[in-house]
Amino acid sequence: MSSNDDGTGSADADGPAETVEYVSGTGVPVRGNDIDTDQIIPARYLKAVTFEGLGQFAFFDLRYDDEDNEKEHPFNEDRFRDASVLVANANFGCGSSREHAPQALMRWGIDAVVGESFAEIFAGNCLALGVPTVTADHESINALQQWVDDNPDGEIDVDVAAETLRYGDNEMSVSVDEAQRRALVEGEWDTTALMKANAGAVRETAGSLPYVTDDHLPEASD
Repeated sequence: MSSNDDGTGSADADGPAETVEYVSGTGVPVRGNDIDTDQIIPARYLKAVTFEGLGQFAFFDLRYDDEDNEKEHPFNEDRFRDASVLVANANFGCGSSREHAPQALMRWGIDAVVGESFAEIFAGNCLALGVPTVTADHESINALQQWVDDNPDGEIDVDVAAETLRYGDNEMSVSVDEAQRRALVEGEWDTTALMKANAGAVRETAGSLPYVTDDHLPEASD
């Protein structure tokens, strides 16, 4: 088990992308069921040409009123400013299938999301960024959220490979979708990196297709 300086991933990945065997960091509790992607990142911010800077707009309409005055929200609290593990409740990330939602969370600083359940497309979009979505039962999540509230500087250790989570003196079992767990642990979550690593096979397959001309074949790898 190994990690980068940021607490996630491995510098010597087995696959084409960095492995994500575990994530460590302080937590931030975001309570409430059915928090959808429009709440995570309002639709007006989807006009951005790139994802750069999107993190500052995470939960924007829940954090600010119409006159940009701060409202009560964990993402506005200084004690959670450096958190990297978001602890949510049920059906987190439901609604429209916008990839901007996990992009905003990741660029705010979130490396893993722990919750009761996740919308399938949201979880898939998180996987594409190497961000694990880990589930546990209602009572365990409530206990973890309360502990984070009481211990904002306390470390949470999410072991993706072993499907366990440790905080304080507590350890609990968590679940990671098997396909997601395998992709993260084996460093195969980045589809672009996978295609680049298998450029020869991609070129060979494309060359066998009658409707792909030579000038449209992908470049051969070095």
